[in-house]
Amino acid sequence: MPDFDERPQHGRRIDISSLAAFDHFARRATSMEDWRLQDVDLTERGDALERLDGAGALLLGCELPPGARERLVAEGALVFDDVPDTPFNAYRSTLYSPDDLVQGFDEGYPATFDARVYAWSRTRQHDIADTLAAALHDHSIDDALADWVRGKRIVGVMGGHALTRDSDAYRQAAHLGHGLARAGRVVATGGGPGAMEAANLGARAVALSPDQLDAAIDELAAAPAFHGAIPEWIASARRVAARIGDGVSLGVPTWHYGHEPPNSFATAIAKYFQNSVRESILLRVASAGIVVLPGAGGTVQEIFQDACENSYAEDGAWAPLVLLGERYWTETMPAWPLLQAVMRGKPGEAGIALVDSVADAVAAISGFEPAPGGSALHAPAPEDRR
Repeated sequence: MPDFDERPQHGRRIDISSLAAFDHFARRATSMEDWRLQDVDLTERGDALERLDGAGALLLGCELPPGARERLVAEGALVFDDVPDTPFNAYRSTLYSPDDLVQGFDEGYPATFDARVYAWSRTRQHDIADTLAAALHDHSIDDALADWVRGKRIVGVMGGHALTRDSDAYRQAAHLGHGLARAGRVVATGGGPGAMEAANLGARAVALSPDQLDAAIDELAAAPAFHGAIPEWIASARRVAARIGDGVSLGVPTWHYGHEPPNSFATAIAKYFQNSVRESILLRVASAGIVVLPGAGGTVQEIFQDACENSYAEDGAWAPLVLLGERYWTETMPAWPLLQAVMRGKPGEAGIALVDSVADAVAAISGFEPAPGGSALHAPAPEDRR
């Protein structure tokens, strides 16, 4: 089976983001009308391009052989080159891997791709070219993520970024990710440190026993936090990640918090410039539910952002929302009583739960199956939320 969709995506439109897809569609075609080519290196496809009429085609960030650009434009194609003076590919067609983000790490963390992009985001002027580059990048990540989530039962794990690796709460978050992965769910987090790293760690180590996971956590605890020690924090995670397996999980971080390095345990990373977009997307891809660990303001925001969606959802269209930590969510940060009030009388009331153990959280999620079509990344939001 090819790793691309062989059918037109919208009407006659054909989206092409790999050389294999181009070869497939170009084999018998004479025209590129309604083709959307993104981030494809076509420098070795001069002969194929010569016999294809470019009218109606859109090429985004594609490498072309000499003379091809001028001919395609003359025939009516729209060709967008790379945005100048940006350290990233605005037309990227795939999600990132941990190695992609820390490329250049051997020369120090400031030399990594991730750090350079963050520095660009902090120092760039409010120039239309910079704004366009960031917006195009986030749109490209949207498209890549929509393909990645298709068919997966994704559970979001939310929690504080400040958890250190030597804490009991970090260990609990890791075992939560492990339990969800063993239950056949794909864990999605905000992709950063703390509870997010722990949940991605647990999911990646799905093939290990709980005792083996504990041993990995003990090793990581030698570099408990990234503050003032980012190189050691990343290096220890990369060593552990290289030997604990490759259980699939997702991270959705943002360069808005680029001072916090991304964790090395998510196997696919959708990193955005716009934090508001990233927050909404993370909740919406979690079609099989959300588990919320203790956290502060950002975590509370995520609870009620998801509750807003669930409170307006029709019967069968909601997903479970589970708070883990009875005392924390009733006394320290009493979100549970308010969540009950928000959901009272709504179909989604059946999906909220307050539990005090990892096993109970996994059980609350495991009994739920997403409604058909419930994982659509670009599903419309409710129109009336007043």
